[in-house]
Amino acid sequence: MGLRSPRIFTALAALAMLAACGSAAPSSPGVPATVSLKIMVGGLNKQIYLPNMLAQQLGYFKDQYLDVTLVDEGSGQGSEEEVVAGNVDAGSGAYSHPMELNALGKKIETICQFGIAPGEAEVIDARKAGSIKSPTDLLGKNLGVTSLGSGTHTITLAILGKAGLDPTKEHFVAVGAGDTFIAAIDQQRIDGGMTTEPTISRLTSTGKGKVLVDLRTPELTRTALGGDYPFIGIFAKNDWVSSHKDVAQRLVNAYVKTLKFIHSHTPAQIADKMPADYYANNKDLYVTALQNQLGIFGTDCKMPPGGPETVMKIQQQYVPSFKGKTSNLSETYTNEFANKAS
Repeated sequence: MGLRSPRIFTALAALAMLAACGSAAPSSPGVPATVSLKIMVGGLNKQIYLPNMLAQQLGYFKDQYLDVTLVDEGSGQGSEEEVVAGNVDAGSGAYSHPMELNALGKKIETICQFGIAPGEAEVIDARKAGSIKSPTDLLGKNLGVTSLGSGTHTITLAILGKAGLDPTKEHFVAVGAGDTFIAAIDQQRIDGGMTTEPTISRLTSTGKGKVLVDLRTPELTRTALGGDYPFIGIFAKNDWVSSHKDVAQRLVNAYVKTLKFIHSHTPAQIADKMPADYYANNKDLYVTALQNQLGIFGTDCKMPPGGPETVMKIQQQYVPSFKGKTSNLSETYTNEFANKAS
């Protein structure tokens, strides 16, 4: 597990962080100034967030004259909150966050969409597999999510809604991912939950968990959710993007190069570039888990056509807090920088 970043900042710490965000170092003639950026990531060691640390490890941020600090946070929702507050320059989390905030008049937009499918799965306690055989059997169960209001919470609501279940009759439990999710299964605090790799493979390989709904490929996602469901990407406040176009372009350039690396190398070669503590003491399992879901990553940072419409439809139909709301989709993402990077 990566170290958790504090969710509450003192006034002095916040001011110090704000002073550091987006600062530029002097440069030589003809060379872009190096710009310092803070990006909060909703779980650095989760494989769905892989492009963030991989770009750092490969030196692709430095190649774009960016001095990037990756701040670890347990949930994409936490990243969203810190971006809105101005405590970090950008965040890495689910596309549903810019959409939800837009409906509230708070504008952040995805500038690079690298997860074109969730890379998640609803994993149940294997001891309860006899009574939980389909999503309809989740009625009244204790269901784990990363945090309440997170992207995993939204996807779970969609799975329940499509099964005809009333989400208000479910009990959602915030259990994070990795060791904390596995502990919640072991202690029977949850009957199942929505989680990511390598947690999924850690549970299934030991016989502790069983996959009930699989969203680890675009094809499986379309079957389960009725369309493409763009998930993890990089978002920033719209006004920051419009006033930092050169920096945003350099950031997207680095991510596009990273996505191309992912699709031109084997899972083992990719794993070799990652910090050893991400393997949870089992590198072979980490590689297998990565192999299971490489297809969730796009190649060019572009939003998949129709993806935003699918996400908003799911939000409107199955997320109680979004009922009766709508978002201006054109304000929630942009392909401007991806088009130039390609």
